[in-house]
Amino acid sequence: ELLEIINAFLGKMDAEDRDIFVRRYWFLDSISFISQRHAMSEASVKMNLYRSRKKLLKLLKKEGRDL
Repeated sequence: ELLEIINAFLGKMDAEDRDIFVRRYWFLDSISFISQRHAMSEASVKMNLYRSRKKLLKLLKKEGRDL
C-alpha cells in the first residue's frame, strides 16, 4: 500500500522534479551530480528535494500514514 502511494506521488510530479527525487533517493546520487545533470545550483536542488519531501509527507498524512 505504501508503495502504491509513493508511485502515485511520483506519477503526479513533473518529469524534472521526479528525476531529481528518484536520482537522490533511489539511485543515491549526490546533490552536486544532480545539480550538474539539471544545470541547477546545488541550493536549487536541495530546495526542490525539500519541497518534494514536504508534499510527500502531506500526502502520507492524508492517507493515514503518519511518520
